[in-house]
Amino acid sequence: MSTEEGTTLPWHDTTLTPAARVEALIAEMTLEEKLAQLIGIWVGASADGDEVAPHQNDMIDDVDIDALLPDGIGQLTRPFGTAPVDPAVGALSLQRTQEKIVASNRFGIPAVAHEECLAGFAAWGATAYPVPLAWGASFDPQLVREMARRIGDDMRSVGIHQGLAPVLDVVRDARWGRVEETIGEDPYLVGTVATAYVQGLEQAGIVATLKHFVGYSASRAGRNLAPVSIGPRELADVLLPPFEMAIRESGVRSVMNAYTDIDGVPTAADTSLLTGLLRDRWGFDGTVVADYFSVGFLAALHGIAAEGDWGAAANAALTAGIDVELPTVRGYGAPLAEEVRAGRLDEAIVDRSLRRVLAQKLELGLLDADWSPVPPALVQSDASSTDALRGTVDLDSSGNRALASRLAERAIVLLRNDGTLPLAAPKRIAVLGPTADDPYAVLGCYSFPNHVGVHHAETPIGIRLPTLIESLREEFPASELTHVRGTTVDGGETTEIAAAVAAAQDADVVVLALGDRAGLFGRGTSGEGCDAESLALPGAQQQLLDAVLASGTPTVVTLLAGRPYALGDAPERAGAIVEAFFLGEEGTPAIAGVLSGRVNPSGRLPVSVPATPGAQPSTYLAAKLAQKNGVSNIDPTPAYPFGHGLSYSSFEWSDLGTSATQFSNTVDVRVRIANTSGRDGSEVVQLFLHDPVASVVRPVQRLVSYARVDLAAGEEATMAFSVPADLASFTGVDGTRIVEPGTLEFGVARSAGDIVFAHTVELTGATRVVDHTRALHAEVSITRR
Repeated sequence: MSTEEGTTLPWHDTTLTPAARVEALIAEMTLEEKLAQLIGIWVGASADGDEVAPHQNDMIDDVDIDALLPDGIGQLTRPFGTAPVDPAVGALSLQRTQEKIVASNRFGIPAVAHEECLAGFAAWGATAYPVPLAWGASFDPQLVREMARRIGDDMRSVGIHQGLAPVLDVVRDARWGRVEETIGEDPYLVGTVATAYVQGLEQAGIVATLKHFVGYSASRAGRNLAPVSIGPRELADVLLPPFEMAIRESGVRSVMNAYTDIDGVPTAADTSLLTGLLRDRWGFDGTVVADYFSVGFLAALHGIAAEGDWGAAANAALTAGIDVELPTVRGYGAPLAEEVRAGRLDEAIVDRSLRRVLAQKLELGLLDADWSPVPPALVQSDASSTDALRGTVDLDSSGNRALASRLAERAIVLLRNDGTLPLAAPKRIAVLGPTADDPYAVLGCYSFPNHVGVHHAETPIGIRLPTLIESLREEFPASELTHVRGTTVDGGETTEIAAAVAAAQDADVVVLALGDRAGLFGRGTSGEGCDAESLALPGAQQQLLDAVLASGTPTVVTLLAGRPYALGDAPERAGAIVEAFFLGEEGTPAIAGVLSGRVNPSGRLPVSVPATPGAQPSTYLAAKLAQKNGVSNIDPTPAYPFGHGLSYSSFEWSDLGTSATQFSNTVDVRVRIANTSGRDGSEVVQLFLHDPVASVVRPVQRLVSYARVDLAAGEEATMAFSVPADLASFTGVDGTRIVEPGTLEFGVARSAGDIVFAHTVELTGATRVVDHTRALHAEVSITRR
């Protein structure tokens, strides 16, 4: 629009309040211009297959971008994560696209560019960090925060504004393929680690996105995108708390809906969740973005609109509270405009979402008159051509790799060790198994090489990915290493098992590398759309494991996996078992370091490891009725419980008791930890709550706090947990959250299955109602001496 020379447009006027700037802009916009800010555009996405998004081939039409430009474009979908592109060239391409968008719409509004960043920035050549399940295994929110800050800095440097992470889904059934994307099976662990991740990303200036709100991980039989049948108490006490914590404490600015329906109501059309709970009760004022194609799924999969009725589907989603349709425009374009003009949708609902979107663009500086489309990485560039730009932006710096290494080392969980580890420079090592010589074995399905790169075989991987056998050769240069695959990950072949056994018999020790191949939509054994019928090792890996153990050679079972698997009798027969949940590009050196003893393992299980493959779904967060009993022949007791993990250091725990036997507000629980070994180590102290008698059924153990403490050899520390009564709250019979008086038991523990000290205290006073403003954490203090 035109204005007199020298006159500042009101939405550019920084002397006005942000709300006034946004309202001034809205007042000038046509309906089409408003809707244009509520859509994404996915340039370059294939309409021929479902490479990186579910039903991509069904949902993508050719979009005439030039026809859209005059009205504007709200978001650009995955400019770096759709096909391999040199980071500097991609940044320049994004800059030119933004310049075109700004020049074409009469208000000069640029688009928000978003990317995936679940295990690092999903771009070619960017650092592949450990997956979220490994973040959970680290029990180290501070380190995860540092990682997220680095990811955010890299994204912002090339012009990205929003990251579609983290995942806050709590694991309810480990057969679900997306377990690798989650942080674990406990809501407190998920909430604290995810909140730290969001804080790091937001500190870098990137809009973090909580997903998937809510219930996605509780799908029936662990099937992706399946219906969810849970009660309101499980929703309130298990699935919602991580989102509640992150919204209160992280500064998060966006939320993404879940694909699922809960008891017949699709989340994408659930006003009670997206508006009533999220906004009216919790006070969230950011944007809600659609998980890819979920607006269309309201018609195509959920049937609350007729097949192909994009207007009705879009009306339902926008009314419920989804502000932005991603990944590309379908319902929020002409079909939604028709809904308004036909009187089926009040334009005020459009304005409601537009207000949120423009407020966020204003926060990002995108409504400022002096906004520059030049990304920080190119500001100082004097390259004269695209070819000269190549290689000038480094998204895999030495600092990134060092942090990726630290996190990988902190995330390795030593499940069993009969003294076999650390290895004492064995002369002959048989390195067996299908993940031993596979560079992709450390990557999750949302890492760029697995997510996108596999569809572009002509393009190099873009980062250094040493295989396990390569890292073992470097770690044990004096040892003779022999490799036999034995079988593939999931092919079921058994012809090489005999050769693997022969190699084992001829070795001093075996490193047997088993696990997963991450992929999408059935192209892997772990990842989105790669669900498991049972928790048996894929393919013929259990047969290989049994045969190698029978060889009699000491065997270190090493799992490079995206979920926990039952391991037969390996927990009794293996020399050692190492759990390594997709540790990223520095994963195999970290594993090799644990095997040699260079790295002292300190990870803890974020999910239980089952004893049998079929006792699912099961979770440590269960009531007494869910445990082993005399009226069922199925025993769900895990082989290794939530929180379990061993170390090469030894720690002595001393009980320092509680501050009182009765309390109404807070009570202190104290313990002394001493490193009694000759090497530095790290211990993770976990505090569980047991409520033996309550007005509704409660889990036998529930994590309410934890603390990781690094202790030098001979060092000791006193740890005090100041526990507020609010941590005992739960959803009562009438659906309100209450704190109920009575006997409580606090367990100071190494794991959910290893309560070292149990303290019984009496919570006094009357039953009281609490809400989302309740205390969420115990205060933890650590005193060293």
